[in-house]
Amino acid sequence: MTRPPLAALVLASAPVAVAEELPDAKPVPLVQALPLPEDGVSIERGGEERTRFYAGHAPHRRAFWYPLRARAGGPSLTRMGHPHDPVSHSHHNSVWVSHHDLDGVDFWGDRGEGKGRIEFVKTARLWDGDDRAGAETHHAWSDSSGAVLLRETRRWEWVELGAGRGAILQIEIEAAPAEGRATATFGETAFGLIGVRMAKTIGVHDGGGRILNSEGARGEEAIFRKPARWVDYSGPLGDDGAAAGITLMDHPSNPRHPAPFHVRGDGWMGACLSFAGAVEVTGDAPLRVRYGLWVHEGAASREQCDAAWATFSELAAPGER
Repeated sequence: MTRPPLAALVLASAPVAVAEELPDAKPVPLVQALPLPEDGVSIERGGEERTRFYAGHAPHRRAFWYPLRARAGGPSLTRMGHPHDPVSHSHHNSVWVSHHDLDGVDFWGDRGEGKGRIEFVKTARLWDGDDRAGAETHHAWSDSSGAVLLRETRRWEWVELGAGRGAILQIEIEAAPAEGRATATFGETAFGLIGVRMAKTIGVHDGGGRILNSEGARGEEAIFRKPARWVDYSGPLGDDGAAAGITLMDHPSNPRHPAPFHVRGDGWMGACLSFAGAVEVTGDAPLRVRYGLWVHEGAASREQCDAAWATFSELAAPGER
């Protein structure tokens, strides 16, 4: 029996028109949330990863997002750990949620006795879309004995703004006391709820970057622990000399808005929930806060950051669209 040539076999198996063989085919979402091993979630735009959620299983003590990319294939705008003190600042994992004092327990640091752990419980749902994708994840804040103090639902999504305007990672935190507990108290501190560790080259000290806030102030001394709607950290990124940055934004619906921001010239910034005093939550009055991170190319101007904050303040909450 004579076999047909290989070329004939290839042509015979060539795909036909999608409309003919797949008449019910639906458009593929541009932005997708893809589940990964160990409870991770990758956010991809057109098949290129923009950020990744890590559940924070041991040896980590909390979940985090890494990397954050302003463009496909580009370097991360954030890093894992302090560039000069990786041991005592090992908790500086790119973008993370935690707090220095919940009912007297330290959930912020990694080392020392009595530290708490924000344990990943489950991913409740994922969603995709033409301009956004995200997830709802559940977390339990447990003390060193394993007792759960707080139950947290975290809804977060990556929102593409289009036309070279970058993207916003918005993170909504809803938290209430664990079962059997009447209250949970976030003590007075500058550390928590959200922290961002910028890439080394973006930092002021290491890369000659710049810190700017919504009030027009510049630099650590002028911005440190001052209230603002947003703080932007921009600087050089990559060997082509291009700049990029992240604007950390406090939502206008947050308690005590505008938040004080804890910022440093070594490349980190955070929005402070309870700097002005303790915040108590109950089952009937849970905590609900939302933060946004505008991930952008270039060294953003005050006007550009204001526009990004206005966009963020009008976005539907994650997962509600």
